[in-house]
Amino acid sequence: MARARTSSSSTTTLAIVLLCMTLVGQSYGQLKQNYYAGRCSANVESVIYDIVSKAYQTDKTIVAALLRMQFHDCFVGGCDASILLDGSNAEKNAPSNGSVRGYELIDAIKARLEQLCPGVVSCADIIVVATRVAVALAQGNWYIVETGRKDGYFSSITEAEKNLPPPTISVSNAIRLFGSKGLSANDFVLLLGGGHTVGAIHCSKFLDRLYNYQNTGRADPSMNSATLMSFRQRCPSTGSNNFVYADQTVGSEYRVDNGFYKAISLGKGVLEIDQRIASDVQTKSTVSRLAYSGDFATQFGYAMINLGRVGVLTQGPVRRNCRRNN
Repeated sequence: MARARTSSSSTTTLAIVLLCMTLVGQSYGQLKQNYYAGRCSANVESVIYDIVSKAYQTDKTIVAALLRMQFHDCFVGGCDASILLDGSNAEKNAPSNGSVRGYELIDAIKARLEQLCPGVVSCADIIVVATRVAVALAQGNWYIVETGRKDGYFSSITEAEKNLPPPTISVSNAIRLFGSKGLSANDFVLLLGGGHTVGAIHCSKFLDRLYNYQNTGRADPSMNSATLMSFRQRCPSTGSNNFVYADQTVGSEYRVDNGFYKAISLGKGVLEIDQRIASDVQTKSTVSRLAYSGDFATQFGYAMINLGRVGVLTQGPVRRNCRRNN
């Protein structure tokens, strides 16, 4: 049943892709839709679609990986693909980036585009376009992407740790952090939920909520009791390499939909920040609206567009190899 839905969604998505590729470019600053039309002999977005689609057929978790990669890239120095750079002090080696993956997929896309139009398509744009494709394949709404970014050359563990929010961040501090990137409180709720509507979270990231919340020796009282029992079975206090789904709505684990908001409304949030946005006065009305209306389907795309505008470089070179300053 699930496989049939995915196949239908993929067919619909491809039709939308072909339609969107015919649109006249619209500008935001120096970013625009269809930036590469006339700059590359191939249809850049179609090439990226084909490669991501093939990867998705064998690994549904690539959706969560790409969403995480884009967020972690854009929040550290802007959407400049600095997260892809190799090096002992590069941001990909920061503890906060330990779970980021998908680098090989970006490499494959870049290699193909370098064959078709060398030195034209930036690594930064590849991340943003590939993530949009992954979201659509996971039954999320298709949204526009603006392209024309250039690549950054600075990558630092220190900057990554300074800019990436920990799972224990308070709602107020998260809203301030997002605000410093030009993103609203609404963007924060949408991007957090969109990123956690797919994928998995390792037990070590929330073990304190199960056994010793805020050093009380007890569980976080805001957690649903049945969910707590289930998590404790999965994640013993002695530690485990196990994981749980970030979205605890059954059947929604690999779909970009509003299941995450339904789950946290019932006390089934995995990370502390997940659960807090359902009760904090600054965000709970937004969570309730997203959980019980169809707003998430369209609004998540707008939030992703806003994320893709953070700190972009529209002047400068394009890296020929996404992992190196060359």
